[in-house]
Amino acid sequence: MTEFPYNAVGFDLDGTLLDTFRDLGAAVNHALELGGFDPVPVDSSKDLIGGGAKIMLARAVDAQGGMPEDEFRKLYKQMLGYYSEHNAVHTCPYPGAEAVIDDLADLGVAMVVVTNKFEEFARSILTQVGLANRFVGIIGGNSLGRGDDGKYIAKPAPDPIYDAARRCSDHLGAPARLAFVGDSSYDVNAARGAGVPVVVAGYGYCDNAPSELGGDAVIDSLAGLIPALRAL
Repeated sequence: MTEFPYNAVGFDLDGTLLDTFRDLGAAVNHALELGGFDPVPVDSSKDLIGGGAKIMLARAVDAQGGMPEDEFRKLYKQMLGYYSEHNAVHTCPYPGAEAVIDDLADLGVAMVVVTNKFEEFARSILTQVGLANRFVGIIGGNSLGRGDDGKYIAKPAPDPIYDAARRCSDHLGAPARLAFVGDSSYDVNAARGAGVPVVVAGYGYCDNAPSELGGDAVIDSLAGLIPALRAL
């Protein structure tokens, strides 16, 4: 068998490694009820995930007429407070997640998580599901601070992918040959911007048809990741 082509793999979190929509949906509905809005079906929260919790809540609020910015900021903080206490009630790894992590580790691959979820939430959830120590880095939507526009530097910007490659390189003591896997346009655009090959997790919360997201490959389960990477 030929040498594995990548010594580093980056994973998105929500909809890629972990099935998180039930807990995210509960947090959105908690905030909506506090704000006097109607709750949304929890399953529909899959359609809101992608750009992080703030965008997720904003989409749900805007769909019901919106609210003033100052009131939204307060509601968003209440949502985060609730989610910090209830972020791994139903959340669990996708089938095959632990196996593919084990297999990549056996191949000498350094792994890193790159998510738009706040780092403290991502780290807490990964710890609760027993996976946090498997990664050389957990890069959240707030890990790189804010840009000149005052917004957090997060996907679809390429910066978090560059940071993932740097962390893997430091861990390996060699240049990282990084591939990324994610389920949304945010993931694909960030990877493309960083010049990194990207595999689309077609089983996740895709914000477009998986085949139309522009990835180098599409997988329908994590069991297909290593074969897909070998074929790139």
